[in-house]
Parts: sequence; structure tokens; C-alpha cells
Amino acid sequence: MPATRDPSGAFGRMTEQAAGKDTMVGHWEMMGQIRTRPFPIFPDGFPPEIISEFQRRTGRPVIGNRPASGTQIIEELIRQHAETGAWIVYTSGDSVFQIAAHTAVIPLEGLYTACEIAREMLRGEWEVARVIARPFVGEPGALQRTDERRDYPLPPPGPTALDHLQEAGVQTIGVGKIHDIFAGQGIGRCIHTADDADGAEQVTALIRERTDGLIFANLNDFDSKFGHRNDPEGYARALEAFDTHLPGMVDAMDRETLLMITADHGTDPTSASTDHTRERVPLLVTGPRVLPVNLGTRESYADLGATICDLFGAAPLLAGRSFAAELLGAGA
Repeated sequence: MPATRDPSGAFGRMTEQAAGKDTMVGHWEMMGQIRTRPFPIFPDGFPPEIISEFQRRTGRPVIGNRPASGTQIIEELIRQHAETGAWIVYTSGDSVFQIAAHTAVIPLEGLYTACEIAREMLRGEWEVARVIARPFVGEPGALQRTDERRDYPLPPPGPTALDHLQEAGVQTIGVGKIHDIFAGQGIGRCIHTADDADGAEQVTALIRERTDGLIFANLNDFDSKFGHRNDPEGYARALEAFDTHLPGMVDAMDRETLLMITADHGTDPTSASTDHTRERVPLLVTGPRVLPVNLGTRESYADLGATICDLFGAAPLLAGRSFAAELLGAGA
């Protein structure tokens, strides 16, 4: 694409400082908490002592127990799962303990209870970032994961920009997975979404309502439906679909509204692996008062949280460098 001579917003990119490349450490760094030690991962599956204890506590056997694509492993193991009532347990390149179950085999509440048991167990050297409930429905060959997924994450290790905003009396709204990613810490209102289109529509509606405060949205389909499945064509279509929502968002904005678009990590759909990729992320900012400036290569994702605290007059973060003056001009 050719360069734009007259950009309508500010632009740059951000470099991750945290140890890792997963959803939680990326979002935490955005909000000022930079994790220096990576979460444990299990490329060979979880150790026998974890699996045996999980089986004992839940009263059901475990099948799978290996890194896998969620959509593939449920198709591979659905018949065994249906016959035995076993949990389908799997992980990935991220620090996750994922438990899948067909809702006709194990009711949803039973799956959630199992995840709570796993979260209680997985501490110390086994302290995974997230335990994830993965309910699914359908018949073999046409299985579908439902939107009743639930995450059981660790809370951030300390206060984030979200906490600083709340202390300053600023409303914080999490759209999509945000509440789960922060274990509810610093989130005043939570709006769960079915997919990226729903998330974009929720954000647009909140802007139209002149909602005061921070609207923090996560659009997960890029990652889960296309990046992890090595589907660059689908990823491209998802970007085009999101682009169709942008005019409505921008048109709904008043003079005091800023729209910031970035990412928590990469999931390159053209890489050999189906895991996340560690790379710089885009930083795009627009709004009636935003200057069309090059924000450059930021040293940390935490610059985003530092800027948000600066804009709202909240207490500054220990990490990150605000670019509010660059966005709005030094005298704004």
C-alpha cells in the first residue's frame, strides 16, 4: 500500500518488554505491569502428578494432554470423550490448561467446576496463566465451540492503569475478554461478546451514548479463528470486516473522544507454528483533537497505559512513557 501523505491520525508501533508473548502479559504490560518471568508452558503435556490429581479431584479420566489446536483435538477425541465421559485436556504454546467438554456429555456447570478445581491446583511451579473452559456442541465432523467459554486467570501482580483510573473516579468498561484477562481487577463494568462484530458494535454503541471513561475492548477472533489456525485469507477478511465498523465509530465520536487501536501480541497466520508470535504491534490513534504525528517505535506497551492515565489525570504508572503531549500538542 502506498504511504499516506495526509494521515488523519497518529501512528506508531510498540515493543513488548515483558517475558512472554501471550494474552495476559501483553494486556498487563499495556496497563503498566511488566512481567519479568515467563509463565510455565508444557510442550510435552502436563506432568503425570498434575493429571492424576486432577482426575482424582474431579472423578473423571483425562484424554489428550498435549499441545493442540482446540478445534482439531475435539474432533479427534469426540468419540472417546462421548464413550468415557473423560475430560479433553490440552495446552498450546501459551501458559494455558484448557478443558474441553461436549455439553451433552458434561453439563456446563460441571465443566466450570472442574476449571475451578484446576485453577486451585495449578500454583507454584505449575502456575499457568489461565485455565480455560472450552464447551462445545454438535456432531462429529461438525463440532463447534460455544461462546460460553470461561477463563480463570491469575490476577495482575500489582495495580494497573485500570486501578489508577478507578481511584481517580474514572469509569472503566471491559468489552469482550478484558474482565477475564484482568480477573476483574480494575474493571467497573463488564460486557461479554459473541464475536468481533459484536465487540465492535458494542464499542460503537458506547461511543454513541457518550459514555465517560475508558472503554477497553478485546477482539479475539483474529487470534483464535485465524492466527492460531494459520489462515491468512481469513485473517485478511477479518481485518476488512473490522474496517467496515471504523467509520461508524469515528462518526460517533465527539471532540473529547479518542480511539486507540493496538494489539497484545502477534499471531502471524503465515508462520510455521500455530502459536503466538512475538513482534511489535501497531499503534493507531484518531479523534477530532488528535494531531497527525508519527509516534515512532515505543519502548514498551506500557506507554499506552501511561498515556491513558495522563489523559484522565490519574496517578502515573511506574512503567511507560506518556505520548499524550505528542497526540494533542504540548498546550492541550
